[in-house]
Amino acid sequence: MKNLLGLVVLGCILTSSVALAEPSLIVVFPKTNYQTSAQKIFFLGTAPPNGQVLINSKPITRSKAGHFSPSFPLQLGENLFTVRHNNQELQIKVTRLTTSPELPQGLAFAKNSLTPAVDIARLPGELICFSAIAPPNASVSVKFANQTIALSPQPQQPQLPSNLAVLTGQNQPYAQSSLGNYKGCTTVATAADLGQPQFQLTLNGKTITQPGTGKIQILSRAELPVSEVTVESGVARTGPSTDYSRLTPLPKGTRATVTGKEGEWLRLDYGAWINSQETRILPGAIPPQTIIRSVGYRQLPGATEIVFPLQVPVPVSVQQIEGAFALTLYNTTAQTDIIRLDDDPLISRLDWQQETPEQVKYTFNLKKAQQWGYKLRYDGTTLVLALRHPPKIGNTRRKLLANLKIVLDPGHGGKESGASGPTGYLEKDVNLVISKLLRDELVKRGATVVMTREDDKEVSLVERQAIISQEEPAIALSIHHNSLPDNGDAEKTKGFGTFWYHPQAHNLAIFLQNYVVKKLGRPYYGVFWNNLALTRPAAAPSVLLELGFMSNPDEFEQIVNPEKQKKMAYAIAEGITEWLRSVK
Repeated sequence: MKNLLGLVVLGCILTSSVALAEPSLIVVFPKTNYQTSAQKIFFLGTAPPNGQVLINSKPITRSKAGHFSPSFPLQLGENLFTVRHNNQELQIKVTRLTTSPELPQGLAFAKNSLTPAVDIARLPGELICFSAIAPPNASVSVKFANQTIALSPQPQQPQLPSNLAVLTGQNQPYAQSSLGNYKGCTTVATAADLGQPQFQLTLNGKTITQPGTGKIQILSRAELPVSEVTVESGVARTGPSTDYSRLTPLPKGTRATVTGKEGEWLRLDYGAWINSQETRILPGAIPPQTIIRSVGYRQLPGATEIVFPLQVPVPVSVQQIEGAFALTLYNTTAQTDIIRLDDDPLISRLDWQQETPEQVKYTFNLKKAQQWGYKLRYDGTTLVLALRHPPKIGNTRRKLLANLKIVLDPGHGGKESGASGPTGYLEKDVNLVISKLLRDELVKRGATVVMTREDDKEVSLVERQAIISQEEPAIALSIHHNSLPDNGDAEKTKGFGTFWYHPQAHNLAIFLQNYVVKKLGRPYYGVFWNNLALTRPAAAPSVLLELGFMSNPDEFEQIVNPEKQKKMAYAIAEGITEWLRSVK
């Protein structure tokens, strides 16, 4: 999964002409002058099996084929490593960067430490907070909207690890100094453009003033702007950056009132944030509100469409639970007295509830627990929800997949090389090998297989997602091989893993994980809910498989073994077949 910056074969210092004909000592990762904030780093490479490989004069463990991936601690600043095998030597410099802000020397604020750092807009009465990093024992304040807000030194607060930490089993907060971190908050009751706050710092009887980098606006509740989603699927998030979690995407045409701004991000009235580049402001529009009366439905080949006539396209969210599918409409009030829903191959009953004065929830109780995908769109102001029917699964083992379409996605390709093994063999290549073997196994069982790529070409993530949405397969599998963050233990971490996002894919992920691990006797890496581009497609149960670790020397030897590759493809095909039998 991890892109190790491509293959980097570092120059060797050869002490004899004979050595030129010998296989080289290779370090694939890290490349020289590599920078990281991790406390340790692993070295991934290979050398001929004869003799020892030494890193800073320390012998390291290698696989039978000569591959290695030991980890070494890093001190802050430059770390020099000498890798040696027989008469070949490589020198690699790795710089460990600090994650703590640098305290200023003397009468000054730390560089880029004043917040808000970007222009923001808030509602009247809403809390507005300021922060700065300054020398300890200083007096720090902000002049803003005819107020002077004192910023107080903050107690130490644990630093949270990144999301990647769960992949290495190190998902624990750690202490980080808050020395010199000053914060304070205030409110403003009336609408106004308040400009830049002025930060003031006093130390040892001397004072400086520095303007903030972000301007502050208080919005008028009577004149809030209205935005409209202009892309096919607007990315809604829990906060104003891509660091925040995704929510149900907003269909093109969705309208919502803007209640706050932060840089290029807009806060919408139902609580989500969206990038302004995916919207347009509608001049003169009033806050979108709608009523809803009856709900219609129509049966199509392979799907049931539920039709929600609205006065304006409003934000929506989806929740999948076992045996039910729930759709929430915001800024909506029901005037519903009658709904028609005949006996349906998928839906047993439709319930609705006005959860708040402006929020209606529709719950579709399903005849079977497994869900097979959905799509949401606006036709004008009418919301259309398509719930896919179960695929027609054959009655005999030989014909079980005869009516099924499966999308296989060989991960990476072209310039996107993915992870690298210790020899420099690239993930994109082995992904394609396994995918083709798996395709052949599925075709033998009668399935129709659509590949997102069949050669070494670059296919964007958006294009791969579009193929799944357009093809509407029974299931979609993305085939990958794994690696680790810099501080992972590459020598010990190995195994088969599965990744899912929508609950409709969870059962498939669990089943394939258990089946392949047991069938092949492979190590169990884990099952992960993960916000990945190839787990997010909602049109079908979509799972990403990590078949093993390119960064583990022993497992890499299995990954590149042709017989092991065939067994892997066979096991996955059998797992798919058995899962379909179990949910039939």
